[in-house]
Amino acid sequence: MMREIIKTDKAPEAIGTYSQAIKTGSTVYISGQIPLIPETMQLVNGDMSDQIKRVFNNLKAVAEAAGGSLEDIVKLNIFLTDLGHFSLVNEVMATYFQEPYPARAAIGVASLPKGAAVEMDAVLELHT
Repeated sequence: MMREIIKTDKAPEAIGTYSQAIKTGSTVYISGQIPLIPETMQLVNGDMSDQIKRVFNNLKAVAEAAGGSLEDIVKLNIFLTDLGHFSLVNEVMATYFQEPYPARAAIGVASLPKGAAVEMDAVLELHT
């Protein structure tokens, strides 16, 4: 099956040896997004809520570049350096998603790239 590289300047460029996303068939695998501002490649200034929103906006931009939307996410992984932010993630996520919500994991980690406090990756299933 053919693999298509998904790339958009509306999300941060890859900061390593990976693609923003890969599409194979009707499935899209979005690489981890941290709260980087695409235009500056700097972490967003602001509280944790602003960081979580930036990550969702980055995921949204990549999903749209792949021909989908956040509604097409079937699996979402959330990585937090402080699981105390779990309820805030739920609160912000509710403004981006409606039921049925994607399957999800929230994982506590010691650190993330560039000192970020949150990272998310996703799997989309596009409707063809």
